[in-house]
This record gives sequence, structure tokens and C-alpha cells, in this order.
Amino acid sequence: MLDIILIGLAALCAGYFVVITVYGGIGTSFAFIWLFLAALCLFLTYGKWYYARNTERIPRWIPVAVVTTCVAGMAVFAVVCIQVFLGAATLNRPGLDYVIVLGARVNENTASNSLKKRLDKAIEYVQENPDTILVVSGGNGGDGQESEAKVMYDYLIYNGIRSEQLLMEDRSVSTVENIAFSRVVIENHRRQEKEKRMPLMERADSASYTIAPDRPLEVGVLTSNYHIYRARLIAEKWGIENVYGISTSSDPILFVHFCVRECASIIKDRLMGNM
Repeated sequence: MLDIILIGLAALCAGYFVVITVYGGIGTSFAFIWLFLAALCLFLTYGKWYYARNTERIPRWIPVAVVTTCVAGMAVFAVVCIQVFLGAATLNRPGLDYVIVLGARVNENTASNSLKKRLDKAIEYVQENPDTILVVSGGNGGDGQESEAKVMYDYLIYNGIRSEQLLMEDRSVSTVENIAFSRVVIENHRRQEKEKRMPLMERADSASYTIAPDRPLEVGVLTSNYHIYRARLIAEKWGIENVYGISTSSDPILFVHFCVRECASIIKDRLMGNM
């Protein structure tokens, strides 16, 4: 029975790899993980068959170690998947001071479908919250390509967002850099706005009123639903205390693939101390 399950899983993984490469292109990041999983299932099937016929020659600790490793790996993967799904179920918080819009793939200076969903969500949010400042974040400009941030900026301007509501961060090449560099952009913008107000405050009679202290900033991170959990934790790691997720839907065909890829990224960032 176990052999049938493993072979079935191998077939599903291999079939999903074909679907991903046909639908999203052979360049879809992390697509080959599905071939690896298919090969792993076949290897476990063969290992079970081989062990059953050579029980006396193979030390018992080897199959125990293999089973323990597989069970532990599946348990870790399941826990991370639950965290990803819980993060995807976030509710949008109104009235945020800034919203960091994370970049995504750009095709020949044109926003991809995934990026368009994020930008359309950003437009919708700003229309409902006109005092919010958007920070478009993403680099990767090169070989004649514009950066993700520039493509995002132009898309938002074209769709009626005022330039005064937009800040641009165009150096980042990862989620960690998206958050870290965007935080610097926000801090610089806050400092510039405070400097603009200083002459007015100096001309006013300081005895006639009390200046209220700056309230804590509320910052949103806008990205695809599967990405919310990791983005929020990275933001908190980089000192953004009041951070809220704003999620957009993902491609239903690639959603499972995105979640698996995101789980691997979460584990990597945990090990590297980015979260």
C-alpha cells in the first residue's frame, strides 16, 4: 500500500512540474523542486523494496534514520505551511501611514500579472485611504530593463495616483532588502517632512500651544497572500514595530508551488537570522 502511495505522489509531483513549466515557463523559479520530490518518492519506494529483501544485511538504524528524517521533515513543512496559510488570511487595516508594495517579476518593462495584482490592490487601498504614502520597492534593473520600482511607479502614476503619494526604492533584490531599504526611505521621508514643518513651528508662538509628540508609525506590507507571513516577520526583525499585512490573491494554478517555495524561503531566512 505504501509503495502505491509513494509512486502516486511521484507521478503527481512530476505531473505538476510539467504543468508549471508549460503554464509559467521553464524559468519559473524553484520549479525543479517537484522533480526532486518525485525522485525522492521513487527512491523511498526502491529503498523499501530493497530493505525488505536484504533485512539481515542492512543495519536497523538505517531505515529508522530514513523514516525519522522523513517524518521530521514533513512535520516541519506542515507547521510552516500552516503559518503561511494563516498569514494569507490577514485583514487589511485602514489608515496606515505608509504601505510598502513589494515588487515582483517584470517582463520587458511591463508588470507581470502577479505584480499588477499588487499594484491594483495598492490603488484600491490609496483610494480608500488618501493620506497613505506608498513605497514601491524592487530593483533588478539591468540589460536595458527598468527596475521593478520604476515600472510600479509608472503604472501607479498612469492609473491616477499622485506623485506626492509615492516613494521609490529601486536597489533591493530580495524580500529582506525590500524591507530594510524601504525602512530607510520612510525614515528619510519622515525627516524631510519634519524639516519642512520646522520654520512654521519657529514662527509660531510656542507659548500658545503644545506640540504633540510623534505617534508610532503604522506601516503596511502589500504583497501576495502566500508571502505575507514572511514579509511581516522580516519587517518586525528590521525594527518596524506596527506592521500590518495587505494581501492580494495568487494564481490558482501556481499557488501550491508558491507556498512550497515560500516554505523553503522561510526555513532559509530562519536559519540565516532574517526573521
